[in-house]
Amino acid sequence: MSSNAEKLYNLIAKDSKKKQSLFLIALTNPKLALEKICEIGEELDILVTKDEVIEYLSTIDDDATKMWLVKARGGL
Repeated sequence: MSSNAEKLYNLIAKDSKKKQSLFLIALTNPKLALEKICEIGEELDILVTKDEVIEYLSTIDDDATKMWLVKARGGL
């Protein structure tokens, strides 16, 4: 069974406008991007917490995602 964070990630990944918007936000404010992801989840009735999003994203084997996670957690 997939998690809500995974379901939400897959939906966002298929929506180029949402994906691009989140990417641009994440470049300058990764924590705000996390908040926006949770807001999108609320809109779609797929409730997630910031921690659930971070936990799921940490399982993705992608260097850009890993770098973003470091920033979102307050590093760099």
